[in-house]
Parts: sequence; C-alpha cells; structure tokens
Amino acid sequence: MRSIYVAASSQHVGKTTTTLGLVSNLIGKGFNTGYCKPVGQQHVTINGKTADKDAVLFSEVTGFEIDPSLHSPVIIGQGVTKAFQEHPEQFNFEERLMSASKALQERYDLVVYEGTGHPGVGSIVNLSNARVAKILGAGVIMVVEGGIGSTIDMLNMCLALFREEKVPMLGVIVNKIRPEKLEQVEFFLSKKLQEMGLPLLGCLPYENSLSLPIMEMIRQAVEGRVLANEEFMNNKVEDIVAGSLIDVEELNSFENILLVTSTMRLNQAIEKVESVSRIKNLKRSPLSGVIVTSDGRHHRWLDLADLNHPYLLRHQIPVITTTLDTYGSVVKISRIEVKINSRTPWKTQRAIELFGEHVRFDRILDQLNIANLKK
Repeated sequence: MRSIYVAASSQHVGKTTTTLGLVSNLIGKGFNTGYCKPVGQQHVTINGKTADKDAVLFSEVTGFEIDPSLHSPVIIGQGVTKAFQEHPEQFNFEERLMSASKALQERYDLVVYEGTGHPGVGSIVNLSNARVAKILGAGVIMVVEGGIGSTIDMLNMCLALFREEKVPMLGVIVNKIRPEKLEQVEFFLSKKLQEMGLPLLGCLPYENSLSLPIMEMIRQAVEGRVLANEEFMNNKVEDIVAGSLIDVEELNSFENILLVTSTMRLNQAIEKVESVSRIKNLKRSPLSGVIVTSDGRHHRWLDLADLNHPYLLRHQIPVITTTLDTYGSVVKISRIEVKINSRTPWKTQRAIELFGEHVRFDRILDQLNIANLKK
C-alpha cells in the first residue's frame, strides 16, 4: 500500500490542513509525494481547466501543474446527484478514480488523497468516503477534533462506514486540542485507541493564528465592495469591534482590528482609535481594515466620496462597504469558516510546522511498510 486517504469526522475539522501537513512533511523527508482530491464539490476554472478548489490550492502551494483528470477526477456539481439517480449508467466515476490512481501511483512514491466532508458525503452517487478509499486501495487516516469522550464517540460512529467497506485504518490524528489539555487528551486517547487497535498518529494543539480570517474573506462574507487600499486585502483580522464600542479598557488586543461602523459614526470611531493609539503609544495603526455599513434596509453602495477621513488613506487601511447594517455584518463575519488558502502563506507555513512537530510520521510509514522507500 502506497497511498493515504485523509477522512474526517465532519466538515471544518482539518482535512485540508492535515493533507497539507502530510504532503509537505513527507516531501521534506525525501518522499516523492503526490496529491489528489478524488471527489470534489466546489470547483473553480483556471486557465480553462475545471477542478476542485482544494486541488487548485494544493497546486499553488506545493508547486505542481494541475491536471484535473489526475488531481480532481470527479466533481459532484449542481444537478449531478439528480441526474445520477435517473441515469447512473451515464456516469463513469469509478473508472475515473481508478485511472487517476493508476497514473499517480506510477508517478509518485506516495499519494495522499483528500476526502470530502464527513464519511458519508457522496453516498448518493455511491461515492462515500469509505467507498472511494476502497476504490483507490488507500489506507485511511481519520481526523477528529480534540476531546476525550466526545472524540471517541464520534470516531466510533464514523469508523462504521469504513469497517463496512473493509478499508484499512492507518490511525487517528486529533486536531484542535486546547493547548492546556494537550497532555491529558493524548494520555487518555492513547489508552482507548490502543484498546480499539488504532494507532494515535498525532495530537495537534489549537492554533489561533490558523483561524484568523483575512480582509478578502471578510469582504466575501458581507458581500461587500472594496473602496480603498485593495492591495492590502490580505491583512489578517484578530479582533472585531463596532465603532460605538471602542474603548481602551474593553479591547483585549489593540492589533489587527477590524472596525465595523456606519457612515455616521465613522469619524467619531476613528477619533477614538487615534486617541487609544496615543494612550498605548502605538507606532502604527491597529486597524487591519474597516467595514462601512448601511442601514440594512436599502440597497445602497457607498463610494469613496462618502468617506472623508484622511486617516484611512494615510495608514493604507483597506475599506469595504456593504449594504448590511453593523449587526448583520458582525453576524456574517462570526459565521466565517476559515480555511487555508493561497493568500495566507503564513498559515500554510505554520500548519506545516505544527504537523512536523506533533505528528508521528514514523508510525505512518511503519503502517504503510515503506519506511525505506525513497527515490
């Protein structure tokens, strides 16, 4: 067996981060390692090629030229599930998967496949994560969120599909553990997983920096338009504050702040920011960006002429306008699910470092029986 299938107990647990950590560290250890997103749902088109967005991300981050037939062989786009129910014979999903797998196995020492959603996703077209792993002949690494009782409960339920397909389990990676609980979680999970016959491959602490959005993600969440300083839309956001609530005692950290305010309160809010900056003796602006909101009832876009404060241009702060009101904007932002992407290289590097520090690659290679395979 020379392939790994990364599955997870649910969405947003860390499949993409885990896959990135595995691929990058295995390459760093001298293994010629390939990547594939066998079944995708959200696709993009770049240079005339349509592929899953995660496959495009990996091509940009790890530097390979994307070939959709190899790196993103099946896309379950809009309308596919209904069409499959009516005429399943018209779809050659399994053939595409096997063809991609054969070509990748010939090209690489190891191939890491990134799963989709929770284990049952894709079942409607007979491509659950467990079924896909079996078709590919891959051993599974299951990613679960940190905890003890809840983690084992969720893991046991998720493993049922893979047991049904008789897919080999390489082990478990536990992600997003509260740092102060890391040692305790690792101790108790090691004991329980040993009873279950599952190797514990790694326990990763929750890393706040990996959950920080950038201004472009914020813009998408509020369906906004950029009014100024668009070149700084990669600024990261650590805290959000409404214009009426700026106070030196209220803010946990006066750095990388997103200011959300109405046009009427903008000047007053910036005066408060400048005042607090003087009190804290800051050398640069604490703002990552500003969202100027509407009343939430009328679809009116602002333009730069509506914003008459020179502070924004002087400090090169990206400014977004939205038709949402301040409350609606904050709610939308709070629901953002942050994923690693090509615009956040600092996240990519930190994720790779975390996996190098906390994952037992020796155990993974022992499970694959390829510890000495290098070109």
